[in-house]
Amino acid sequence: MTAHEAAMAPEFTQITRPGEITPELRRELTSCWVTVSNAGGAVIPAGFSPPPVSSREVGPVVDQLVHGLDPHRRRLLVASVESALAGWLLLRRDEHPLVAHCGVVNHVQTHPRFRGLGIGAALMHRARGVARDEMGLERLGLGARAGLGLEEFYRKLGWVEVGRWPGALRVAPGDDRDEILMSLTL
Repeated sequence: MTAHEAAMAPEFTQITRPGEITPELRRELTSCWVTVSNAGGAVIPAGFSPPPVSSREVGPVVDQLVHGLDPHRRRLLVASVESALAGWLLLRRDEHPLVAHCGVVNHVQTHPRFRGLGIGAALMHRARGVARDEMGLERLGLGARAGLGLEEFYRKLGWVEVGRWPGALRVAPGDDRDEILMSLTL
């Protein structure tokens, strides 16, 4: 590993409770989400209008995610490079007993200035370990937007496409995309 590659290796922070989020981290999460969405990323949550979005729209959604953090049900994984937020995701489990052994990965984001450096793959590998070793999960699922090549990214990490919901995601008028359902056995 070169010195440059070592400097770009992400450091991970796992956040399991709302009180662990500092105002600075909240701003960074919001800023990352705005930047990723406006750059064409597939992380536009329900209630958002199509891009461009602003921190005024994204901030309250980040607050909802933060307030739902719980060590047993919802964890935030943050990747940082040289103290800058490089990416993040939400790892959650459903409490219903029929699916409590499964988890879901949501809001996977890599800040555009850190793309191509392996941050997203490293974040997904870390999520896999946390889900299996710390949360006791046996399987993970996620939904990915078709048309961006995301399914190939996840396939390379061991995920399997298990179905599609045709036209489920309306990116813009006349631009409906499939939601690709993917699964990973832990």
